[in-house]
Amino acid sequence: MIPRPLFSVAVLLVAVAAASTGDVDGCPASDRSALLAFRAALSEPYLGIFSSWKGKNCCSRWYGVSCDPTTGRVADITLRGESEDPILARAGHSGGLMSGRISPEICRLDRLTTLILADWKQISGPIPPCITSLPLLRILDLVGNRLSGSIPADIGRLSRLTVFNVADNQISGPIPSSLPALSSLMHLELSNNQISGTIPTDLGNLRKLSRALLGRNCISGVIPASVGHMTRLADLDLAENRISGEIPASLGFMPVLSSLYLGTNRLTGHIPAALLASRGLSILNLSRNAIGGDIPDVFGYRSYYTELDLSYNQLRGSVPKSLVTAAYVGHLDLSHNHLCGAIPAGSPFDHLEAASFTNNDCLCGGPLPAC
Repeated sequence: MIPRPLFSVAVLLVAVAAASTGDVDGCPASDRSALLAFRAALSEPYLGIFSSWKGKNCCSRWYGVSCDPTTGRVADITLRGESEDPILARAGHSGGLMSGRISPEICRLDRLTTLILADWKQISGPIPPCITSLPLLRILDLVGNRLSGSIPADIGRLSRLTVFNVADNQISGPIPSSLPALSSLMHLELSNNQISGTIPTDLGNLRKLSRALLGRNCISGVIPASVGHMTRLADLDLAENRISGEIPASLGFMPVLSSLYLGTNRLTGHIPAALLASRGLSILNLSRNAIGGDIPDVFGYRSYYTELDLSYNQLRGSVPKSLVTAAYVGHLDLSHNHLCGAIPAGSPFDHLEAASFTNNDCLCGGPLPAC
């Protein structure tokens, strides 16, 4: 017979072990029923990824589901349609396998920190507005589906959100005015949708943001000057929209900005000298706008451009001579402008093709015909 004190300790150890290994007590019935309601709104006939969603403990062996080991509550749902996961590799499929919609029942998982339902191609319907009631949500990744409707107006309530990705969907409507309230946001991707309206003037309040990818939408209005105050922003993509006005000079003073895509918009005015003189910028695409004036002659030994595309604008004057002092210029495109005069000799011009300079008013010299 085990002495009573030792028996009590043994019972306690068994209870602790059960909790740590995800016993039935580790998955509340309310969480389990919310997951099953979420699953019921989706159809995945090929892979059988939901075949593991059975039994009373959703914290143990339910594919794509993980729980907080302390509370036993569902914390993460990670379901990617395009990945190297063995379950996808065995089936020989690469996306387009799940349809249905995102059930509002997901909002009953009030301890959820991660929701990834990405690259399934056929999931449609709106983003449930109640998603903004999940106080701990840090990652919301719904890229690569057929979601429609608008971004929830009160998205700014998600104060802990670090990643918000709804790219490659059919989202329409405006960028919510509450979005700049996402004080923890680091990655914003809205590309390849049908988003319209203007960029919030206070977007620069997102001081932790490192990537803002909003290209290939129907966004209009101007680029807010506040964007230039985002000291951690490394990548900004606003290409293929309907953005007008001038390029804010403040963009040239952003300390870590390395790629800036503004091509295929309705931008006017001049190219800010500070932008071309930026020490960190390595990709700059301003093509297919209505930008005029001279190209600022401000390049130097710290200029390092893997891509510099100023084509299809209304630029005048000559090709900047200071480009020969740049540390590196890979792809350069000055075609379809109104440039004139001799193309400078030396690098990078000695490795560029004529296509980089065609359809200007009167450029001459290698690689074009001699002056």
